[in-house]
This record gives sequence, structure tokens and C-alpha cells, in this order.
Amino acid sequence: MSQQAVDDGDIGQESAPPRAERIAGVDAARALAVFGMFTVHLGAGAVGLLDGDTAEALHQLTRGRSSALFAFLAGLSLALMSGRGTPPSGDRLHRLTARLLVRAVVLALLGGLLDLLNTPIAVILAYYGGFFVLALPLLRLRAAALAALAVGVGLVGPQLSFAVRAAMGDQGYVEGSIASVGDFLLTGYYPACTFMAFVLAGMAVGRLDLRALRVRLALAGTGLGLLLLGYGGSWLIMYPLGGIDRLAAEQVADYYGGAAVVPDDPAMRGVLREWMAEQLNSLHGAVPTDSPLWLAAASPHSGTTFEIAGAVGTALLVLTGCLVLADLLGPVLYPLTAAGSMALTVYVGHIAMIAWLAASTEDAAPFRLEMFVVSALLLASVWRALLGRGPLEWALGRLGTAAGDLLVPRRPGAEDARG
Repeated sequence: MSQQAVDDGDIGQESAPPRAERIAGVDAARALAVFGMFTVHLGAGAVGLLDGDTAEALHQLTRGRSSALFAFLAGLSLALMSGRGTPPSGDRLHRLTARLLVRAVVLALLGGLLDLLNTPIAVILAYYGGFFVLALPLLRLRAAALAALAVGVGLVGPQLSFAVRAAMGDQGYVEGSIASVGDFLLTGYYPACTFMAFVLAGMAVGRLDLRALRVRLALAGTGLGLLLLGYGGSWLIMYPLGGIDRLAAEQVADYYGGAAVVPDDPAMRGVLREWMAEQLNSLHGAVPTDSPLWLAAASPHSGTTFEIAGAVGTALLVLTGCLVLADLLGPVLYPLTAAGSMALTVYVGHIAMIAWLAASTEDAAPFRLEMFVVSALLLASVWRALLGRGPLEWALGRLGTAAGDLLVPRRPGAEDARG
């Protein structure tokens, strides 16, 4: 038996399911999510092993998708912590609820502290705490219900956000990671109206038997379909159907006045498309509300249904790939799975290091990314081999267990009702 229960998820209950080995593929995927955020936060200029265009492509590939994968895996971890295919009930559910509330508060406080470092990073941890709170009433649901909720949020959330924000008027971009409940729900970098779709999708997947071949094949097929639907559907509307031309014309007309007219000159249309593509690629969690055509975007942090579908599809493909590789390579992936097993520690550590270096995405610092990744792999491997659970993970676990025992004292010999 491993030193740790899966995803720090032993409930500490006499009648809880037996402690299980960690799923190495999930840890590997979690490490890739964190390293993807390294890439985003350090910028293309921090990549030394790739040329400029390829480094920029890598940076672009990780934008938005890394944070979505991180949220997806957070939801998956919630499902693993709460009994996998057997949702909790009775004292187990109450104790787990207390543990997760403590975790949510600590994550929110930690996110606030990291914001005080004044790095050029939209710290996700405060949002994470809120996502955990929103997920608490759903812990008893099974995979089908959670998947249906994820689809519902993905379909309705962006449109509802668009309508509400349009009624509120332009609020501008968030100063800092999060400043209000409105930021958390609608206007922030990681708004719940978008990111809860990732969390719920992860919870649904976590209720499945991830070691079963048929489940992995289904997840991979679903992931590919969602990827094509999200990114392919957006491309179809924007380019062959001319959505980007119309949107560009509307933006020009709004700025200069007059009617929105798509130019006949192909060269002029090409210039406007390039300009509009830059606008689409510089969003910060939600689209503007001056035109419904923004909702056809699938660019990073656009918060549209198309982006959600594409990012969930990407997350499913990354997860299934990591599950297969972990089975095939086993110990070879130990440094990666070690880093993933203490993803919170690694995430916080890299932000602290960026603050110490006063690093920016604009820096030309070749091999800085590689040094961050290699350092994380080495330190996590040594720490896990010698001490087990990561330091922040250990602290969260102890605080959560204490809170659970305080709220629901253990009753020796008592049995939980199984829902």
C-alpha cells in the first residue's frame, strides 16, 4: 500500500472505502497542467529548447487549456476523495464537507497572499476555493448526473453571463486576480459560469473506473469529439461562414461610427482578420458584450461554449494519454507523478520564484522554463521519496481532518449509510 491515499482522499472514517493506491496517470496529468501554467506565466521567451515560432506555438497551446485542465482535475480529485463510484453519505459526507470547506478557505487565503506578491499572474487559488464550495452540494451525485450538469453549465453559462454582463454594462477587466463575488461568478479571469463546467466534468469522470479499457476508450472518443466540436465549430463559424469578418466590421463601425460593412477587397479583409484574431486572443475570462458574434470564439479565456467544449475535450485526451503512459512506463514517470502528487506546492512555489526573480512573460530568458520544470521534478521526486506528501498538501490534509473530526466526532464501530 502506498504512503498516501488516492489524491489525499482518505476520509478518515471507520466504514469508509479502503484506502487505495494513487492513480499515477492522474498525477502525471496534474503535473502537465502545472507545467503548462509555468509556460504561460514565464512566456515564450523563457523557452530555450525551441525556436521562436515553435516556442510561441507552445505558449499559445498552453494558454487557457492548462488552467482548464487544472480545474478539470480538481473536480476529478473531488470525486476520488468522495468515494469514486460510490458517493458519500451520512457521517462520511459530513466529515468530507468539513474537510473541503477548510480546504476552500485555506486556498482562498493562500490565493490572496500570492496576489500580494504583485506578480503578473492571475492566481487561480481563490477561485478554486469557491469552486469547492459550489461543488459541495453535488458530492452525492453519480457520473451521469454530474455529466449532465457539466453540459448544462457549458451550454447555458456563457450565454447567461453574456446577457447579465450586457445588462450590467461594461465592467472592464479585473484588476488583480479577484476582487468581488461578481468577478468570481462572471467577470474574473476564471469565472464560475465557465470553470464550473470543467470541475463538474472532472467530477463525472472521477466517478468512473479509470482503469477499465472501455472507460478509457469512451473518454478518448468523447474528448476527440468535443475538441472537434469546440474548436472546429468555432473555426467554421468564424472563417468559412465569415463571422470574424462581420465581427471586425462591427468593431470598426463601433469605433469610427457608421454602418458595419465587410470590405470587398480581399487584402483589406485579410488585414482586418489578422487584427480581429489578435483581439480574440487577448481576452481575460469573458468576451465583450457589444456583439453576440463574440460567443462564437474558442480562443483562450474567452469563456464561450465553444472554448469549454474544446478545453474539456483536450483535458479528456490528456488524461487518457497519461493513464495509458503511466501503465506502460510505470517508474519511468516517477518524477512527473511526484510533481503531480504535490501540485499545489509546485504551483505556489513557482509563483513565489517568479516574484523573487521579478520575472515577466516579456522577458527574453532562454531555458528559464526548462530550469523551472527540471527543478520542480527533482525537488518533488526527492521530497516524495523521503517525506511523502507535499508540504502544503500535508498541511491541508491535517487541517481538514481536524475540522472533520471536530464537526463529526468519530463513533467507534458506527457504520455510514451508503447512498
